[in-house]
Amino acid sequence: MVANTGTYLDSPFHRYAEGKDLSELHLVRLADLKAIVVRPNCSRREITKSAFAGHDLRGKAILVHTGWDVHWRTDHYFEGHPFLTKDAAEHLVQAGAALVGIDSLNIDDTRDLRRPVHSILLGADVPIVEHLRGLDQLPDERFRFFAVPVKVKGMGTFPVRAFGIVEQ
Repeated sequence: MVANTGTYLDSPFHRYAEGKDLSELHLVRLADLKAIVVRPNCSRREITKSAFAGHDLRGKAILVHTGWDVHWRTDHYFEGHPFLTKDAAEHLVQAGAALVGIDSLNIDDTRDLRRPVHSILLGADVPIVEHLRGLDQLPDERFRFFAVPVKVKGMGTFPVRAFGIVEQ
């Protein structure tokens, strides 16, 4: 089964054999999370920790809106996508992010096979959501985020229906 299809969530098991698989993830890290959208200046591909400065990240879903989703279903989507840097991932963990998502091909630079962002976030039990779309429709804050995969033992990645509900 190909689980990296459409918008999907990575659990720690995706990177670590002893990490939590989909069946072991707690809903408090996946559903009804306070959330923010961070909109970095994407004139460069690399999104550093400075993009998150001044934001309260503790316990929240941090969604990175790069605008890359406009290339969805095109060949361009797979080349030159924006990604987080190692220092950004370390900052997100230290700041207490509950979940991190991005609207591009991969949260890591795919040229770097070490995948430092996956390693850091998943090593700290912070789930990752990739291939998000429609972040332009959400406010910067005051909404709740949901990205719940099926509860499958022995799998580290699975498609989700990711969405936000704006608070009134």
